[in-house]
Amino acid sequence: MADLPSVNVQEIDEFKKLAGTDSDTSVVMLNLNKYSTKANYPEGELYKEYMNILSQLLVEVGGKILWQTGVHGQVVGNQHIHEALGIWYPSHQAFLNLMSAPSSQENMRLRSEAVEHADLHRCDDYTQ
Repeated sequence: MADLPSVNVQEIDEFKKLAGTDSDTSVVMLNLNKYSTKANYPEGELYKEYMNILSQLLVEVGGKILWQTGVHGQVVGNQHIHEALGIWYPSHQAFLNLMSAPSSQENMRLRSEAVEHADLHRCDDYTQ
């Protein structure tokens, strides 16, 4: 099982409580990423490798990227990020499965090189 840095243990415990219950609904994770210089976002080879393995990992757990966009500045606050992603998971359990899916170790290896800082926010499911 891969290790995810800076985990909010209380929030993961909430995921575990929901997983496998009638309350285990689909979820969108808002990912706010700042990439390393080595990643050379958005054109660098390391960034592209990371995105490829992330896409593969998401297929393995039944998730998908709903939207992905570059960030060009901020109006309020002081969080400097390069990219925001909305990633949909069919359940909280599917999100937890990221850590044991076949591509997890490679994803975490590339993530540790490519991502300087990330904040993930649990959001309600995406509706149109």
